[in-house]
Amino acid sequence: MTVKAQHIFVNLPVKDLNKTKEFFTSIGFEFNEQYSDDKAACLVIGENIYAMLLLEQFFQSFTNQPVTDTETSREVIIAISADSRVQVDEIVSKAIEAGGKPANDPMDHGFMYSWSFQDVDGHLWEVLYMEQQN
Repeated sequence: MTVKAQHIFVNLPVKDLNKTKEFFTSIGFEFNEQYSDDKAACLVIGENIYAMLLLEQFFQSFTNQPVTDTETSREVIIAISADSRVQVDEIVSKAIEAGGKPANDPMDHGFMYSWSFQDVDGHLWEVLYMEQQN
């Protein structure tokens, strides 16, 4: 049997849901209000790709382990694709303008270009463009 998921939902703890929603809205992302409430917001990353932004206390109800302190450790790197090198720069620049932090310098590997930022909750987002190989 081969497993192929139809959707992906990444669950991320957040400190202030409204501040986090404002941050991602200012970058240009949208939310699915059908799956959002006062404890969680469904960030639409792409077709069938979502991040569930959960208030830390609500997130904690799904696990017996402590929530990762993003100031001192990394639980995940969320990598998303962009349509061009220019779009990579636009997304990361908007994230930094909206209160995020740069995570590293842009990396150019010829066929792949990427740049990273930390969101307002310290989660690491890698934005990358890869040229299509023929």
